[in-house]
Amino acid sequence: MFKKTMGAAVLAIGLATTGGAFAQSALNEILDGGVLKVGTTGDWVPMTQRDPATNAYKGFDIDVMTELATDLGVTVEFVPTDWKTLVNGVVAGKYHMTGSASISPARAKVAGFSDSYLSVEIFPFTMPANADKFDGYDSINMAGVTVGTELGTTFEGFVKAWFPNAEIRVVEAPARGFQEVLAGRAEVFVTSNIEGAELAEKFGVVRVKNAEARAPSPIAMLLPQADQVWINYVNNWIKVKEASGFFQATRDKWGL
Repeated sequence: MFKKTMGAAVLAIGLATTGGAFAQSALNEILDGGVLKVGTTGDWVPMTQRDPATNAYKGFDIDVMTELATDLGVTVEFVPTDWKTLVNGVVAGKYHMTGSASISPARAKVAGFSDSYLSVEIFPFTMPANADKFDGYDSINMAGVTVGTELGTTFEGFVKAWFPNAEIRVVEAPARGFQEVLAGRAEVFVTSNIEGAELAEKFGVVRVKNAEARAPSPIAMLLPQADQVWINYVNNWIKVKEASGFFQATRDKWGL
C-alpha cells in the first residue's frame, strides 16, 4: 500500500515540475506497456552480475531497478548490453534507462543522467607476483608494461591518458581488462575501488603501491537526454528512496 502511494506521489511531483508534459515521455510508455526496460552489462561486480547458466542478474543495480519498477507498478526487463554500446542503447530507445554508469562529459553530450547516488575512485591493480615491480603511476607508464582495459569504458580513456608510454591492450566485452591480467597477457588494469575490492577478495589482485586514488567519479543512471519528464520522475524517486533509507540499506547490502 505504501509503495503504491509513494510511487503515485513521486509521479505527481515529477509531472508538476514539468508542467504536465506527460504524453511525450518514456514514462507514459512504461506505464501504458507495464514494462520498464533497463540496459545492463552484467559484468560489473557488485553492481550487476549475470549468471551465464540462468541468465539471471543480481547486484546493487538489479535491486535498485527492481524497486523502481515495483514503485511504478510495472515489470522490470533487463536488456543485455555492453560498455561500448551502453549509451547508444538508451539514445536509440532500446531501453528506457541504464543501471549505474560513471558520469562523464563525453556521455553527457548525447545522454541524460539522473542525480548521483554513489561515487567511486579509480586505482591501478596488479597480481601479487608483480607487486614489487610497480611503485606509483610512473612505474606503470613505461615501455614494456602492458595495461589491460575494456573497449567503451571510462577506464579505457583513463589508461590511455595516464599510461601513454605503456602498451595498452584493449579487449571487447564480454572480456574484461582484469581478465587479461589474470591470464598473464597484461600486468596492470584499472578499476573502481568498489570492483577492485571484490576482485581482491575473489582473485587476490592488489593495488599498485603508492598509487593514489584518481578520477573520483559520480555514479548515476543514463536516461534519454531530452526526456525531462522521465528524468524528473527518476530524480524525485531517488530523493524519496534516499530519505526512506532504501539506498543506504542497498549500499550496505552490497558493501558499497
